[in-house]
Amino acid sequence: MSSITLTAFRWVPPMVQGIVRDVRVRWAVEEAGLAYQTRLIGPAEQKSEEYQRLQPFGQVPAYDEDGLVLFESGAIVMHIAERVESLMPQEPTARARARVWMFAALNSIEQHVQRLTELDLFSACEDWAALRRPAVLEAAQRRLAMLAHSLEGKEFLEERFTAADLLMTTVLRIPHHMDLVARFPVLEAYRLRCEARPAFQRALADHMAPFATKPGA
Repeated sequence: MSSITLTAFRWVPPMVQGIVRDVRVRWAVEEAGLAYQTRLIGPAEQKSEEYQRLQPFGQVPAYDEDGLVLFESGAIVMHIAERVESLMPQEPTARARARVWMFAALNSIEQHVQRLTELDLFSACEDWAALRRPAVLEAAQRRLAMLAHSLEGKEFLEERFTAADLLMTTVLRIPHHMDLVARFPVLEAYRLRCEARPAFQRALADHMAPFATKPGA
């Protein structure tokens, strides 16, 4: 049996709890029915040479499976998904379509909602941010409207839940500080449907557990 170790932050501010990218990897592991352990890190470990050999950019998660070390959450999710039918169809066309939507989540949607969220959470007091925000908001809304159109009348992005839905849901969770996704009822229902999966609930609970203790407590 594989031995999997996943890195995650020991603590993050409440405003980003629940949206750090280890959540999507935890979810994939849970959907795949694999056991894993977590290595919690803080700022000192994050900047260390030892950690940056695992994750060149000092981010989380880093993934170690019996010496196979991977970084970038999307790549890790794909690595896990390609091993299990529950996350990736075996039929070639369906498999290709799932991969397309995985890339769409991380490229066509995430960059827009991430840009807006970073603006609101980290730069809201800057004069330039107030000037920039309307255009960033409009771009995010436009992409989400296109995604909502694609999901009309569908439960999932393709015929059933796949790793693409897993990634897309974690992307839609990013602007949790506002009602951006809720403005599109199709997307809000889709997000809630995916979040109701037991594997997601376990992943989120495990992600949140370390934050119950304040730093230094």
